[in-house]
Amino acid sequence: MPGSPSYRRRLIDDDLDDLIESLPAIAIDGPRAVGKTRTAAERARTSYRLDDPEQLEIARAAPTRLTEGTPPILIDEWQRLPQAWDLVRRAVDAGAPGGSFLLAGSALPVPPPTHSGAGRIVRLRMRPLSLAEREPGVATVSLSALLDGTGSPIGGETDWGLEAYAHEILASGFPGIRALPERSRRLQLEGYVDRLVERDLPDDTGVAVRRPAALRRWVTAYAAASSTTASWETIRDAATAGESEKPARKTASGYRDALEHVWLLDDVPAWIPSGNRLRELGQASKHQLADPALAATLLGARESTLLAGGSSGPPVARDGTLLGALFESLATLSVRVYAARSDARVGHLRTSRGRQEVDLIVERADGDVVAVEVKLAREIRDDDVRHLNWLRSALGDVVRDRVILTTGTRAYRRGDGVAVVPLILLGP
Repeated sequence: MPGSPSYRRRLIDDDLDDLIESLPAIAIDGPRAVGKTRTAAERARTSYRLDDPEQLEIARAAPTRLTEGTPPILIDEWQRLPQAWDLVRRAVDAGAPGGSFLLAGSALPVPPPTHSGAGRIVRLRMRPLSLAEREPGVATVSLSALLDGTGSPIGGETDWGLEAYAHEILASGFPGIRALPERSRRLQLEGYVDRLVERDLPDDTGVAVRRPAALRRWVTAYAAASSTTASWETIRDAATAGESEKPARKTASGYRDALEHVWLLDDVPAWIPSGNRLRELGQASKHQLADPALAATLLGARESTLLAGGSSGPPVARDGTLLGALFESLATLSVRVYAARSDARVGHLRTSRGRQEVDLIVERADGDVVAVEVKLAREIRDDDVRHLNWLRSALGDVVRDRVILTTGTRAYRRGDGVAVVPLILLGP
């Protein structure tokens, strides 16, 4: 267990505590600056930092040294030397005991290692800080209990209002960045994408970016599409506004692949229930960046403009305000972090014609779900929960619970059974 007095525990620490003694190799994936190295280093007794040019040079000259030392052995930024993955996989095949290796990576190399590591290396996804991790001890409603479907009482109160959520959207879930003064934080976020495009993509993945400015415009277009299912054509037009010649789909797919390789895009996949119990479901993913603060910064958003209902950046059609879209991004980030503790997956549901949609579907391993709507509102009306109730009518007991996340002050159950929960009061 992490022993440094200055270390701030994350929910992923509980996963590592549960798994490290029984699994020989665990890989922690996630975007740069999310905290992977610090979390892994708290457990490692031998560390190889491959983002250090000297250590990387030595590892290239004698790769097998990476499997030598007192375990757990941390190989940080392993993607700088993809051979490291295969070395660990072979060590596991040779009988490495539990707790032998930790790998931390900020990208997927191109081409990937010769073996996926399936069955040998367990992968955990690390995301920016959820709200429960930023404000420990505040949550009163457990996603795990909702997934159990026991109908547990819903309660709790908070003094958080719209201003607090707008502040947290901009504050960032990257631990080292959110600790900075406001201006320094903004400058770090503004440089984050530039650094990825100009340096980290070539160094970490081997992908050469010939037009960094163009790729940055695509990132900004995805930021503008946060919490929407905007089409490829819509993203392309937003990224190339004012240009007479539009890039071919193959070129644009390369941009998207590059951004996914460094974990900058974190789209929510469409949820399709087993047995095809619903028809005419949309297949498009819902767009999200790794951290809502990155999206807000790319779009030039400030707390005052968000609260005034303002928007900036390339035009992408959305229902509601930019603040509403980024509030959903913050809720999505938090729900995904909580769901991981229950080994649950998160998707979204939208019928092909858009008549019904549910913002988040949290699915257990057995296929039962908790349906979650996100609403930038203090008070909830019957119309706000109609899609949740439609899904319950369509799928019956498969829907373990229905939840609407709000900016209100009190958690409670409505007469129709829907749990109304201020976002800050939801936890793992």
